[in-house]
Amino acid sequence: MKKKHHAWLWWIVLALWLVVAGVGYMDTQTDAKTSSSTKTVRIGYQKGDIFDIARIQGGFAKRMKQKGYRVVWKEFQTGAALLTALNSGKLDYGRTGNTPPITSQASGSKLVYVGAASSRANSSGLLVSKTSSAKTIKDLKGKKIAYSKGSSSQYLLLKLLAKAGMSANDIKWVDLDPGAASTAFSQGKVDAWVVWDPYVASAQVTQNAKLIESASSVNTTDRDFILATSTYAKKHTKTSSTLLSELETSMEWANRHHTTLIKDLSSALSLDKKVVTKMVDRRRYSVSGMTQAIVKEQQDIADTLAKAHDISGDIDVSKAVLTTSQ
Repeated sequence: MKKKHHAWLWWIVLALWLVVAGVGYMDTQTDAKTSSSTKTVRIGYQKGDIFDIARIQGGFAKRMKQKGYRVVWKEFQTGAALLTALNSGKLDYGRTGNTPPITSQASGSKLVYVGAASSRANSSGLLVSKTSSAKTIKDLKGKKIAYSKGSSSQYLLLKLLAKAGMSANDIKWVDLDPGAASTAFSQGKVDAWVVWDPYVASAQVTQNAKLIESASSVNTTDRDFILATSTYAKKHTKTSSTLLSELETSMEWANRHHTTLIKDLSSALSLDKKVVTKMVDRRRYSVSGMTQAIVKEQQDIADTLAKAHDISGDIDVSKAVLTTSQ
């Protein structure tokens, strides 16, 4: 009887083990299916940009996850490094200012515009020290002006010169990255500096620098752009549409929650709240798809750089914008 009793116990244990094992296998398979159906989206950003705001706020990644996308954030110190990663397929999307996409297209890269952000015209411009007597760029003839080659500051400086009836040879161009330019400006090694926020706001707050001309004075928006490779964008039109929609939701949040945004950005950027407050208060956040008006803005940048021989040959910006038929 004991042997039969032991045999029945053995069969019961075996049956239970098979049930548990079977359930465990099904759970693993379900998880695997869920994992394989979730698309990973790799996004490159720089501190303080629209993607960084969405990352800090947190809702963007959660909403993307609900729609089947896992967001992987990758931070870059410079736009050039971000574009290199994007071109090499290490990113799916990236954000830059208005000029890098032009120089990238001129060099033969296959990046395309996925979307555009709102104007930053009041956040970019020409700075001089608090002791400078310069009122306009005309007063800086023959002077050293810092800028960053290949960035929006290069185009903006050309536009400011053209507006004043000056040529590129009327000033001394000093090519510096923003960090080095900030030091040179504070030490008086350059007479002026063309740059964007948060550098403009920081110089205004910490050095009492004067913004004598902004991007709005030459009718340029200095907006951000979201880019992807042509190959990726053509294959993932739904992903791009979802990304823009959810990013716009994050931008709407940013517009409604300035106090929280300022606190979060101050911490993320390690900047004084007064600097971030100035930066946030003079901009409205939004994103959209590409429009004819925005393409026209970009074409003007391309034409301006080509005329100045800063890019080789003419380019057609519209060819870097995907249509629904593509």
